[in-house]
Amino acid sequence: MRVEHNNYIGIRDINKNLDITNTGILAALEDVACIHSEMAGFGITDIPKTDLTWILINWKVKVLKRPKYDETIRVETWSSGVEKIYTYRDFNIYNEKNEKVAIATSRWLLLEASTGKIVRDFTGIIDNYHAEEERVFENEKFAKIIEPTTYKKKIDYTITNSMIDINDHLHNIYYMDIAYSILPEGKEEFDNFEVTYKKEIKLGEKVKVLYEEIDGVSYVTIKSNDEKELHSIIKLW
Repeated sequence: MRVEHNNYIGIRDINKNLDITNTGILAALEDVACIHSEMAGFGITDIPKTDLTWILINWKVKVLKRPKYDETIRVETWSSGVEKIYTYRDFNIYNEKNEKVAIATSRWLLLEASTGKIVRDFTGIIDNYHAEEERVFENEKFAKIIEPTTYKKKIDYTITNSMIDINDHLHNIYYMDIAYSILPEGKEEFDNFEVTYKKEIKLGEKVKVLYEEIDGVSYVTIKSNDEKELHSIIKLW
């Protein structure tokens, strides 16, 4: 089953060139994913009843043509299968001319909200999503992003209350905002990016943000302040 949602690109979604930002794209993808889960009976409003919550593990996004301010995009999503303890969700984004302007895939874990334990048996859950076999990327596997061994730049960053989600963790789209806070001035929006989430970040935590560029690919790594724990790696090109 496919679910669609129209998103108006407002001023908060754009950069100074009036193009939608990657954060704006992720927000649109997140909205339609939430709509699908609500329809399936395992959404945010169902948590008190089901004691289940979805946790995002990976994003992979490719922008084909960047929509602009005051446009309305149509975002389409579907459940694209299960592998071991992971579920997959794919996306297409279309502009007002019905041109496909972006594709994305994602990987998720299902947790017990009260205990944080991983749900390993999807019986009676995933069937509600009516999964389809189509994947937007030919290689549907998420390749491991290798952390750079050296970094050009490091900054400190403190997580504030406005960045926290319903699970009391740093909201997933804010990882992209943190990444852009360390990228060199003049970098445009990257049309390809991948995000791996490793360990949650909580309110008030001070993290270390590290930047490196290798063969034209930018890497942003988010670690604990002492750099001993890895929270996320973001790859942009």
